[in-house]
Amino acid sequence: MDFASSSGGTARSTTSAKIVVAGGFGVGKTTFVGAVSEIDPLRTEAVMTSASAGIDDLTHTGGKTTTTVAMDFGRITLDQDLILYLFGTPGQDRFWFMWDDLVRGAIGAVVLVDTRRLADCFPAVDYFENSGLPFVIALNGFEGHQPYTPDEVREALQIGPGTPIITTDARHRADAKSALITLVEHALMARLK
Repeated sequence: MDFASSSGGTARSTTSAKIVVAGGFGVGKTTFVGAVSEIDPLRTEAVMTSASAGIDDLTHTGGKTTTTVAMDFGRITLDQDLILYLFGTPGQDRFWFMWDDLVRGAIGAVVLVDTRRLADCFPAVDYFENSGLPFVIALNGFEGHQPYTPDEVREALQIGPGTPIITTDARHRADAKSALITLVEHALMARLK
């Protein structure tokens, strides 16, 4: 894990880091990046067509009419010395071939989880466990509803105590920012081990 540093002609140096926001289809990755980004996020969304019928489960995604087909990109300055570049992954398995490129150079990942569809996060959790990239689990509460506690989710996912599990609301900047801070702290601690 490298934290890239650059000096802008001042005595202070700025550190930038790449963060991945991952999870299943319709879990809130685009919303999360958009809520916290200080720039207009780059979104590569396409209108969902009848071709996705029977492939994409829209049961819990209500009025979802678009889907990410490549990535979302945003930026947030956490401190005057720390800038995070956010890369949201596509959620459907037919786009997973892009994950290796999106993850390359990242210091860690936020895995968004909709506890109504817990199984949808298994591929992302497996991916980051197998890659060794530090990650946090962020339980995205829809309509403020969190049906399961972090401890219940930890047990269901068989996640060790070293991986933080937090609650969040991807629509709210403060919640998304808090999730990113938790990830940065976790990644730094993993780097020191």
